[in-house]
Amino acid sequence: MTAVIFDLDGTLADTSGDLLAAANVCFRDMGYGDVLDAADAGVALRGGRMMLRTGLARVAQADEAIVDQYYPMLLEAYGSAICTHTTLYPGAMDAIETLKVQGHAVGICTNKPEGLAEQLMRALGVRDAFGSLVGADTLPVRKPNPEPLFEATRRLGVDPAACLLVGDSDTDRNTARAAGVPSILVTFGPSGEDMAALEPEALLDTYAVLPQVVAALFAR
Repeated sequence: MTAVIFDLDGTLADTSGDLLAAANVCFRDMGYGDVLDAADAGVALRGGRMMLRTGLARVAQADEAIVDQYYPMLLEAYGSAICTHTTLYPGAMDAIETLKVQGHAVGICTNKPEGLAEQLMRALGVRDAFGSLVGADTLPVRKPNPEPLFEATRRLGVDPAACLLVGDSDTDRNTARAAGVPSILVTFGPSGEDMAALEPEALLDTYAVLPQVVAALFAR
């Protein structure tokens, strides 16, 4: 059996709107108003701390202690409005169902905290489509360490060597490289134009062709 493991933010779903809103809750609390906007979608998909660092630098208040102070507030704000603007990318779930029919197991390996990832997938109504979910805090290490990818695969009952990772960032590319498995990077996210330079085994412009891309990679 083989496994196709997916990143979540920027790969399965565009979560940037809700992430940015949560960060702006923090910036308003600091007295700066809404510092981030839709143009910062790429920053949002790199995580809560990156949003805080970016916003603080923008108001000339770069301070890691402030990031640490406000990160819990950001998580609380995000958890309270986790699926207001978030949408699955077109065709994602159809492609996943096709992969399952073809005999592939599917799981999630994300750097979103596990509890929030579970909450979001259930809010989107698609959690049951995935046989495993490993988050940033599931293990003592996180991506790009390959162990979370291996764990997401093992939980599917699949040999970790028989997986590939679908993602949208250098973190995902480096995770797959460290694991010695193929990566597919999507080009429809906010940083899509940068994916080719990372030299993944495949690029994905639309979920409609994912099953064929996966079949070709596993046939190598």
